[in-house]
Amino acid sequence: MEFRLLGSVAMVTEDGEVALGPAKRSSLLAMLLLRPNSAVNVGQLIDALWEEEPPVHAKTVLQGHVSRLRALLAEHGAEAYGVELATQGSAYVLRMPESLVDVHRFEELVGLAGVQRQPADAVRMLREALSYWQGPALTGTVHSRTLEAAASGLEELRLASVEALAQAYGQLGEHARAAAVLRTEAVAHPLRESLAAALMLALGRSGRQSDAIDWYHRTRRLLAEELGVDPGEALCAAYATLLRSAEPATAPRPVAAVRVPAPEGLPRAPRGFTGRGAELAALDRAVRGGDGPVCLVTGPAGVGKTSFAVHWAYERRADFPDGRLFADLKGFSETPAPETAAVLRDFLLALGVPPQRMPEGVEARGALFRSLTAERRLLVVLDNARSSEQVRPLLPGGDHCATLVTSRDRLGGLIASDAARPMPLGHLPEADGAALLATVLGADRIAAEPAAAARLAGLCDGLPLALRVTAARLAERPAWTLGAMVGELADEQSRLSLLDVEDRGVSAALRLTVQQLPDSAARMFRAIGLHTGADLDRFAAGALAGTSPVQASADLDRLAAAHLLTESVPGRWTPHDLVRLYARHLAPQADPEGLIRLLDHYLYTGLAADAAAEPGSQPCYALPADARRPAGVREFEDRTAALEWYAAERAALEGAVTTAAALGLHDRAWRLALVQWPLMLSRIGDGWTPVLEAGLASAEQVGDVDAQSRARALLGWVLHAEGRNAEALVHLEKAPGLAARAGDAISEAIAYVNHAAVLDATGEHERAGLLMLHAVSLADRTGHPSTQVLTLQHLAAHCLKAEEYEAALAHALRAEELAAPDAVVVRANLQIVRGEALAGIGRLEEAADQLERAIVASDAAGFTEGSARAAARLSRLSADR
Repeated sequence: MEFRLLGSVAMVTEDGEVALGPAKRSSLLAMLLLRPNSAVNVGQLIDALWEEEPPVHAKTVLQGHVSRLRALLAEHGAEAYGVELATQGSAYVLRMPESLVDVHRFEELVGLAGVQRQPADAVRMLREALSYWQGPALTGTVHSRTLEAAASGLEELRLASVEALAQAYGQLGEHARAAAVLRTEAVAHPLRESLAAALMLALGRSGRQSDAIDWYHRTRRLLAEELGVDPGEALCAAYATLLRSAEPATAPRPVAAVRVPAPEGLPRAPRGFTGRGAELAALDRAVRGGDGPVCLVTGPAGVGKTSFAVHWAYERRADFPDGRLFADLKGFSETPAPETAAVLRDFLLALGVPPQRMPEGVEARGALFRSLTAERRLLVVLDNARSSEQVRPLLPGGDHCATLVTSRDRLGGLIASDAARPMPLGHLPEADGAALLATVLGADRIAAEPAAAARLAGLCDGLPLALRVTAARLAERPAWTLGAMVGELADEQSRLSLLDVEDRGVSAALRLTVQQLPDSAARMFRAIGLHTGADLDRFAAGALAGTSPVQASADLDRLAAAHLLTESVPGRWTPHDLVRLYARHLAPQADPEGLIRLLDHYLYTGLAADAAAEPGSQPCYALPADARRPAGVREFEDRTAALEWYAAERAALEGAVTTAAALGLHDRAWRLALVQWPLMLSRIGDGWTPVLEAGLASAEQVGDVDAQSRARALLGWVLHAEGRNAEALVHLEKAPGLAARAGDAISEAIAYVNHAAVLDATGEHERAGLLMLHAVSLADRTGHPSTQVLTLQHLAAHCLKAEEYEAALAHALRAEELAAPDAVVVRANLQIVRGEALAGIGRLEEAADQLERAIVASDAAGFTEGSARAAARLSRLSADR
């Protein structure tokens, strides 16, 4: 993340520029960025945000812009960069690392350039400083006196920097370049005498004395016409110098460079390095493809980033004849990170700077380092970086240098500010993992048990660190088989402890990663250890951590940036197995209410999905009296979106049923078992029996007869679909009576119709028909259209089997009249019934039309079973014709 004032006011992330909104919001941000880490009172901000007299409600408008700016910062993960918009009494302060603001970097470079002894260093710094300008300062802000004064001050500093750059070029004897730099600005600012004077001298010293004198007369005329004044002292002195030709252009004598032996600072080459062919090739291309490339090797703890970087550095030694420098920045370590000044001192000593000539300050050392590396072919490896801010001062200055940075964080700020090229390092494939084991255990031991070796690689999550620890344990136990170790690691309760040895291991590496997280992200990570599924969205995460979905999204992004989570599909985050186990290990430190909030989140969201998937149907439960509404409940556009959510959350919901029952929260467990009924009906043979049996057990545990009726009716239908009719009828026989005891006529009607449908399928047609008529009667008494449609649809299907086609058509037509317009699956089913009834009557053209409509409707709703059924019936109809 970075902020820009030198041009359009902007907040920029790795995804691009953030839309700030109205000019007043840009102006608010600009005022806070002009004074970072300092309180700016409300009065000053109001003066800056209104060109004229501010309105009476100005403070309210200001507060609205502050609130929206805070939301934008949170939405784009500003906390991860140390950025916070805080209230301080009657003022606001934007707390942040000042290096994120282009004005700060510009002013810092200009200040450094002013103390350089070598003009070449000054030129380099001033050019870099001026490159931050992308247009007039504070573009897009309100035209108030306050902001215009600030913009004028910045423009004055820019012009002074241009003049300083021209002066440095002159000291190098590059007078033509000095003239080129000055001319553009002199045209834009024709009344600025200092610019005109400097341009005249540069033109004269580059052999263009007549052009220089013409420029003097042009400026003199403009001053007289526009301001009514004569040329000032600087312009007159430059004119006199030209006339005397007292300062001919002379180039300074080159100073011979002192060369020292190429530094070799790499640690020893990693032993047993395997795989990574594609990543090594990608790094080769990235380094060859740019000037002074910065390559960012990122990945989770234990994935082998350091080994990868050092291995590549040894392989490519010939490409960097001027040496290799290495620094462990200890960003994720028990020991404190080295100070930047100390790292620069080591680099400068390696490059031949005598200790007695070592500059004191960080800025001076950095400037000298960039100067000494300007013309070298040098590789700098910055290992284990925690932040972009830690890396920037250590980047070399030359276009022929390359920098390799490793980090557990994505370091998006370095990508934005220095065009760093991300090189993500993933988990090793099983084959490479087995090859790594072979480097320690020997190829014969791996060849003897190839399947077990592949399984070990999988249990170690493809992490080289975990694989090396496993190999070390096996090396100490030559009598152990790989299969025995597989058995040990398969136990999730002990896996993490087995992947630690002495001071190294997966737990230790993950602990250091978590320690470096901001507080809110660390809380989120601990909360994820409570989750009942393998992946989650921001709503479930917010419920677990007790935050809003917006804050949860920011925290999840931060965890993903630290490679603790992967955004497996847009909007859903997944930890790798070992990370998930470590989060579970930390779960006792999480908020104990997190699980309750998660269960209630699923109850509320399930009702919303239920309503979208089956509009007009009876909700499958009423909320428990003590259920707490989450901070945000997901909304569903249509049936498809709801079914996608059910499918994505299936494992988590099943885990939630088990967890709720284990906690004694049976009132939630049975509801969570039934909540997926729309998905169950669309994937009827997909193994739903265990979760429904668990839900029934919880319903019985709390003695809720209505819940028992619903669970048995649904479970009976699922068992019937699995071909287990005898078991199904046990539940379906009981369901209507339980609903009657509960006084729920809708549930009773549904229970009767389910029971009747299974009886019909098992040959008890007469009894089935009587029960269906009773179900229709019950449904009519409730006046609940969805239930009426359901019972009529089943009755129509029963009539079709009995070849009572006229009755079937009548029931289907009545059901269509009652069906909700957005109940697309129900309507498609009724169209199929209607088509089959018309075909039975002999109205074949109408039947074909209905079946074709049913196919279109089923396809649009994603109702593949209905589409297939209608197509099959249409095919038979065509054959009969």
